[in-house]
Amino acid sequence: MGRVLLLHGLIVLCAAVAHAQSPSAPIALRGGKLLTVSHGVIDNGVLVIDNGKIAAVGRSGEVAIPKAARVIDVKGMTVYPGLIDSHTNLGLTEITQVAMTNDLVEPSDEITPHMHVYDAFHAESELIPVTRMNGITNAIVAPAETNTLPGQSSLVQLDGRSRDQMLLVRDLALMMNFTGAQRRNETWDSRKFPQTRMGLAAQLRQAFLDAQDYAHRWEEYEKRKAAKEKDPSLKDKERPKRDLKLEALLPYLEGKKPVVLAAEEASDVEVALSLAREFNLRVVLNHITHSQTLLDKIAEAKLPVIVGPIYRTPKDNERYDVVYRLPAELARRGIKFAFASYDAHDVRNLPYAAGYAVAWGVPYDEALKALTLNPAEIWGVAAQLGSLDVGKTANVVVADGDPLDVRTDVKRVFIAGREVPLTSRQTALRDAYMK
Repeated sequence: MGRVLLLHGLIVLCAAVAHAQSPSAPIALRGGKLLTVSHGVIDNGVLVIDNGKIAAVGRSGEVAIPKAARVIDVKGMTVYPGLIDSHTNLGLTEITQVAMTNDLVEPSDEITPHMHVYDAFHAESELIPVTRMNGITNAIVAPAETNTLPGQSSLVQLDGRSRDQMLLVRDLALMMNFTGAQRRNETWDSRKFPQTRMGLAAQLRQAFLDAQDYAHRWEEYEKRKAAKEKDPSLKDKERPKRDLKLEALLPYLEGKKPVVLAAEEASDVEVALSLAREFNLRVVLNHITHSQTLLDKIAEAKLPVIVGPIYRTPKDNERYDVVYRLPAELARRGIKFAFASYDAHDVRNLPYAAGYAVAWGVPYDEALKALTLNPAEIWGVAAQLGSLDVGKTANVVVADGDPLDVRTDVKRVFIAGREVPLTSRQTALRDAYMK
């Protein structure tokens, strides 16, 4: 035990040293194959990182390398933007069987939109170094998909001295679950309202109606308050009591932020979408694993989709390959989609979901885009992330091969221009016990 603690301490120390060595000089990656995502492939390219940003991208000989730059020869390597996981529980769980290390969801209530992932996110999770060793630099961290409205997700950067440094967007989206089958599979002891699609719809409708009433009460109060400032003879109007649960729903009812709507079967998706239309919600669809019959409608509505998992078995009435081919069907219809791991311990396998999708018909460029630029656009951060473009945050990966190929090794990872150590508790244990 003491040996493991010592190893853990060394890892933390190494990370601290790495942060202390934040680059003051520019870094130039020279001679590699640049997968820019936004403007094609540049062979024998140069990428310059300066002050945490991508300062220049182009062919060798066409890009001026600053004299003070630290030049890294990446000839024979592939250089691409950091990958983004669009749905994970990273930082909310550490050891599944140890309750004190799990902050996945609040079990006491089905409607908890006022729960914020950032209040539980564990910046020093041992799973984070493991994840970024495979080129994943950003993640949408969401609560577990069990409650009807389990809370709001956050966008994090997988490097930083503290939680606050890693949180890029604290409240990114509201998670909304409409998976009726799951409720009916619960045990008798854990059964609670709702148990049916009718119950789910009624529960959601009541929550949004209550929030609308809440907004109206505050609007009336503010009007009365303004009127009284002009005319002191008017009677005071009682100030409404703040309700964090209803208050949390307002940005979503006003269309300022997206709702991530999780549903799998076509009938679930149809009912959930009708609710979203009823309350003018901005929707990002999640899962839709068995909703192939609705893909044309989804394309017509121009709704983005988070895909996964794509390794699941089909239902009895489905073709054997229907789940595997879902990303290809989305791509064929021009639906913007992004991949997600829906996991915490194996987020590192995210690029292989895209590789699998290529084998089942997704064009390669579209698969890579679904790990990089597509999620950046869906989550509103494309000005900072998702491609190798000048001015964007320097989240850059250097690998010895194709990023979607399981045989590829990631050799260097830069996050916000800082090279992060490719070590983890797993590599430390490996090195210790190999001696």
